[in-house]
Amino acid sequence: MKREHEAVGETVEEKTIHDHELIIVGAGPAGLCAALYAGRSEMDAVMIEAGFPGGQLLLTELVDDYPGLENVGGMELAQKMADHAKKFGVEPTRGHVQKVRREEDGHFLVEVEGGTVYRAPAVVYTAGGTPRPLDVPGEKEYMGRGVSYCAICDGAFFKGEDITVIGGGDSAVEEGEFLTRYGSSVTLIHRRDELRAQAVLQHRFLKNEKTEVVWDTVVEEILGDGENVTGLALRNVKTDERSELSTTGVFIFVGFTPNVAVVDFHVEHDSAGYIVTDRDMRTDVPGFFVAGDVRSQLIRQITTAVGDATTAVFAAEKYLQDLEEGHGAGAEAPAEARETQAV
Repeated sequence: MKREHEAVGETVEEKTIHDHELIIVGAGPAGLCAALYAGRSEMDAVMIEAGFPGGQLLLTELVDDYPGLENVGGMELAQKMADHAKKFGVEPTRGHVQKVRREEDGHFLVEVEGGTVYRAPAVVYTAGGTPRPLDVPGEKEYMGRGVSYCAICDGAFFKGEDITVIGGGDSAVEEGEFLTRYGSSVTLIHRRDELRAQAVLQHRFLKNEKTEVVWDTVVEEILGDGENVTGLALRNVKTDERSELSTTGVFIFVGFTPNVAVVDFHVEHDSAGYIVTDRDMRTDVPGFFVAGDVRSQLIRQITTAVGDATTAVFAAEKYLQDLEEGHGAGAEAPAEARETQAV
């Protein structure tokens, strides 16, 4: 249903607010799974997504680590997930979320570009994160065709090939060491003369006979034959010397940014900006649940995203039941749950 309501922070303009039991923000794997379970539970839920459903799946050519679906295309898997959620009555509502606010009565307002506002007592936030790009020529062109941002997702596609890793922090070094399982060689390109990764990770990477580091060097262009990556154009930042490196797989680890900028209230997060939850995907804000890549956790995979989302929806359903039965807003997670919070 919908009703006329003056949105929080507005003093003149009245906006149409669409009321629901649950708002799901984002339609990546976590959001689509949340929509599926919300629909199966016959909740009045809306899922809001700025683009096409699938999230990072849309940037993945093949997925070979999702149980039961060997070598499924990323776009195909995204479509299957979206169709499954639609079967239970929840499909993506197109909209670019500009702000998620919390009213004094505990309800949430999700403001979408163009003026539409959605209101609900509970939110499952699955907005994910964004790999930081190099912003060099060829990167977008060869994304999914040799350019990747996830070693676990795509490493197996480069078995016996020459792999290159870009970066110098924990992720680059750790993922680079992981890629030695597949590649005949792994070359790490770093713009400085020393790595920023933890010493134990550096030691593990550097002692591997398959690895090599190219110091003081940046990538100026990702080269290809029109179909797949064939190499990199490099520049030494100290000597300005240019060179080319032959490679078929380029893994970029120069940062990953959680999509939290639209959340307009304080919620506990870790030092990298990822939102902290307990084991039931509850945050320290009552009614605000988080699932998927935006959550503080050890690893970010499709399987962990859908697991998070399953838990989040059932926890949200329990939260709504408690509200309906007059047990209050559930302002604080139980002690046994709080003890498991990520840090």
